[in-house]
Amino acid sequence: MRKSYKTEINPTQEQIQKINKTIGTCRFIYNFYIAHNKELYNKGEKFMTAKSFSVWLNNEFLLNSPEYLWIKDVSSKSVKKSMENAYTAFTRFFKKQSRFPRFKKKNKSDVKMYFVKNNPKDCFCERHRINIPTLGWVRLKEKGYIPTTKQGYVIKSGTVSCKAGRYYVSVLIEIPDQNKPQLNDFGLGIDLGLKDFAVISNGVTKKNINKTERIRKLEKQLKREQRCLSRKYEDLKKRNNKMKGEATRQNIQKQVLKVQKLHHKIDNIRTDHINKCVNEIVKTKPSYITIEDLNVKGMMKNKHLSKAVASQKFYEFRTKLEAKCKELGMELRIVDRWYPSSKLCHECGCIKRDLKLSDREYICECGYHADRDYNASLNLRDAISYKIA
Repeated sequence: MRKSYKTEINPTQEQIQKINKTIGTCRFIYNFYIAHNKELYNKGEKFMTAKSFSVWLNNEFLLNSPEYLWIKDVSSKSVKKSMENAYTAFTRFFKKQSRFPRFKKKNKSDVKMYFVKNNPKDCFCERHRINIPTLGWVRLKEKGYIPTTKQGYVIKSGTVSCKAGRYYVSVLIEIPDQNKPQLNDFGLGIDLGLKDFAVISNGVTKKNINKTERIRKLEKQLKREQRCLSRKYEDLKKRNNKMKGEATRQNIQKQVLKVQKLHHKIDNIRTDHINKCVNEIVKTKPSYITIEDLNVKGMMKNKHLSKAVASQKFYEFRTKLEAKCKELGMELRIVDRWYPSSKLCHECGCIKRDLKLSDREYICECGYHADRDYNASLNLRDAISYKIA
């Protein structure tokens, strides 16, 4: 079984330069691959795969364009991985699973430095440091989190990424199959929402982290810093003096980093909340868990709710819950999005067609009275029609 671990690293200044250079080269190759295939399409020529593009780049383009030989200064594995990522983006577009691949912008796109284990000396991990090809030994900020090589664990591959001025390593480790726990003879239904993040059929309610005082203070601070950044951009437009304009650009970069750090901090708090919710749910060891297949894309079209829907990170919750269920041997059931979980009475099975979003209590003619979301979680738990994730 393979499992991924992600933690923050503390690279030296020389290692930071190598990481930034590799990430910049990977971004250039990704954009070059997209632009080259667009050019071939306009000429009516055949689409070029990642493998054929790599051959053309090394055997033709670099030989005729020596000014681009800096591409070979970084890890070839990272360069080839960026080509494969661009090819995957085209493949998804051809299958109508996503839109046409877009160019990656500097400091605005999630481009990573990829590495893979080539020989026994590569990807060697100790308690406080990790050996990464082309970088050497890099210190870990969180000691003991990644399983060490001395314990018998093998790192297959990994990536190094940068976010808000902080550097992270994510590794894929081969771990032995663990004994799965004994599951209890009951199931859980989870109703996700905006008022409360999750209402579970066992009576537990997970609060909406965005309504806490901590998040509200950070979002208020973020608004101030974004206004400050906007004023600096406006000030740059008015500058005619070259020296003053250069100083303003440096101040803009400092302010951009402040905004990025606040975004990153808020995102980490939300992700931590999701991780804790998933762990608390699976600790009860149910035999199955049922959730609803939410139409998040459709919910995002509502201009009044789109920000609240995006901040709840429903898809991230689903993927992490799916991974945990697979690891522990639980069954994750996905109910169709048209299943009337909120409108269905859990006692008599009657469907209340006129139920509004503002109705927070479910009151049925049979005398059944319960919270709307709790009633939905019970209906999801007892749903007969579903698919297994």
